[in-house]
Amino acid sequence: MPRGIMQPIRQGDVILLSAEHIEGQKLSHLILAEGEVTGHTHRIAEGQAELYEQEGTLYLSVISDSAVLAHEEHQPIPIPKGNWMVKIQREYQPEGWRYVAD
Repeated sequence: MPRGIMQPIRQGDVILLSAEHIEGQKLSHLILAEGEVTGHTHRIAEGQAELYEQEGTLYLSVISDSAVLAHEEHQPIPIPKGNWMVKIQREYQPEGWRYVAD
């Protein structure tokens, strides 16, 4: 894998993909996704990071050496320093594609 490209990181229905650069408008919060069923959130709980939004896509910039992605129903996950695109995983059902409920 080329230097600077990091492995995807997954927590529940949220997947972080390595991004070369950050786009969009800086947001005032660090919530990557809200649970549709429980209302729990996937959020940066520790470390220094910034969240951006561009045309419905979120981008996370981890500024400190690492940050912690937290959620009430999942183990905390360390996120290495760098730029990340935030995606919500979808799954196929006979009725069509739907977002994974977390």
